Amino acid sequence: MSRKQKNAVLKKNDEISLEITALTSQGSGVGRFDSMAVFVEGAAPGDIILAHIILVKSRYAVGIIKKVLKPSKHRIPCDCGAFGSCGGCSYRHISYEEELSEKRQRVVDAFERIGSINTPVGEILHSKHTERYRNKAQYPVALTSQGKTLIGFYAKKSHRVVDCRDCLLQPAEFEGILRVVERWAALAGVTVYDEEKKRGVLRHIYIRKGFKTGQVMLCLVMTSRLVPKQEQLVEALLNENKNIRSIVLNVNQADTNVILSQECITLWGAPYIEDELCSLRFRISPLSFFQVNPEGAEILYKKAAEYAGLAGNEVLLDLYCGTGTIGLSMAKNAKKVIGVEIIAQAIENAKENAKLNGIENAEFFCDDASGAAKRLSESGTKIDVIVLDPPRKGCSRDVIEAAVKMNPKRIVYVSCDSATLARDCAVFSELGYKTSAITPVDMFPRTVHVECVVKLVK
Repeated sequence: MSRKQKNAVLKKNDEISLEITALTSQGSGVGRFDSMAVFVEGAAPGDIILAHIILVKSRYAVGIIKKVLKPSKHRIPCDCGAFGSCGGCSYRHISYEEELSEKRQRVVDAFERIGSINTPVGEILHSKHTERYRNKAQYPVALTSQGKTLIGFYAKKSHRVVDCRDCLLQPAEFEGILRVVERWAALAGVTVYDEEKKRGVLRHIYIRKGFKTGQVMLCLVMTSRLVPKQEQLVEALLNENKNIRSIVLNVNQADTNVILSQECITLWGAPYIEDELCSLRFRISPLSFFQVNPEGAEILYKKAAEYAGLAGNEVLLDLYCGTGTIGLSMAKNAKKVIGVEIIAQAIENAKENAKLNGIENAEFFCDDASGAAKRLSESGTKIDVIVLDPPRKGCSRDVIEAAVKMNPKRIVYVSCDSATLARDCAVFSELGYKTSAITPVDMFPRTVHVECVVKLVK
């Protein structure tokens, strides 16, 4: 049916005219049929569509676009053949201006609805480039039932590989490296890993690039330590890309969704590449955390430094410090930087990065954020400013309470999830620290992700 009457019961396979009024946090369009929310992937706010209903629940329904009856003013032509099947980009069909507006509104809604916080949200900051901004790609490898090799990215909510060799978010040169590896694997008899049967050798092709240095790393994730025709592979790679500085084998034999194991073997060159961020030099190994959008990271860190308000006499505590990038970027304006991270390899990287840049007022130690905060508080260590950059799940109440107990002048909270951020800011508010400033940062254009920096003060 092409039209439904008001108060009619919506059923699977119905076709309805639907006006899209908003986007979900996952990028799906939302419209209403009577009182029921209908979610449609690939729809743009302002679209009027003919939607084919594929799922009906008690409180919502899911549809697909059968026809765009009247396109939104925000709709633009999609420029990627994998859009809609790849689990990466969600906003390639709308203007970047609308994407930024939607992301900022998501932050506003989170603080109002989840945190009950009415602090005005600042304008969203964004990097200059919306394409080719990522410096890292992890390509799963799979075979079709006909034996064709697939190299690309996982489809949404699955481990089905969508073939996509030239992702518009990745450096164009990555495609040539993928071709070399695919040819080598075929010639060397390196089989593709089958997740279901738990057999095969080549699992992922992992590539990193230092944007400021131009240096490139290739990491092959395999189940075997044997790399047949290794010399031919190295020669072919260097002929393809003169900027390759590191070729590494990561041996992952575990039945796991985790891409990288802890075992890395350098096949050629150095075990790392180098890049620059905030005028600092960083060594990046396969296991190192480094911001995937360095241009966006510099904008993010600049705002975090502004909120930290360091004048040169403060002790800065960087919780969840990773490889030390945020703390080290602020070290020149601090009396001392203390970085804490639970991942031992990241702490070693942070120490190396401090040494590499001649930074002597920073120390790093391995511990969980809650334990470290408690011990620092109990030892009487005076902390003037705290920077928090936790995982997507946010901070535990123990971490928040320990941070508050240290009585810092300011707390800067960097988050990749506005919902958990708003929740945690509400806890900080309960304990005496109010949210005084909020700035969204679009670190990942064309995807659903949005970063946020918050300033908390007593």
